[in-house]
Amino acid sequence: MTELTIKESKTFLLENMKSKFYAIALPVKSVDEFKKQLEAIRKDNPKARHVVYAYRIGVNSKSCDDKEPKGTGGRPILELLNKKNLNNVAVIVVRYYGGVQLGAGRLLRTYLNSAINVLNECEFVEIGD
Repeated sequence: MTELTIKESKTFLLENMKSKFYAIALPVKSVDEFKKQLEAIRKDNPKARHVVYAYRIGVNSKSCDDKEPKGTGGRPILELLNKKNLNNVAVIVVRYYGGVQLGAGRLLRTYLNSAINVLNECEFVEIGD
């Protein structure tokens, strides 16, 4: 199966029960590049409660729930990247807490839907093109 990446960065906003989820899809070529992008996003969003992410870069992959309940944020996004056979791609979801607890199931679905929607905005290209 051919591996794909995204042509350029895209964003998507999803709101659920007063919380705002800003999803960002990034083409990245190295883990160091990803870390710089992540740090810039954290700096640009100092009042965000959580910054959840997943990436696949070459043979490296990682996910992070950023203090959300285990497995509700980063892991489902990483599974989505794997399922779509995406590489050299990171998805970061910045959450601004709206004061209402979502519960683990709704939280997982919201993070996953944020990632799906931002990837739907992307143009995919074969790696090597």
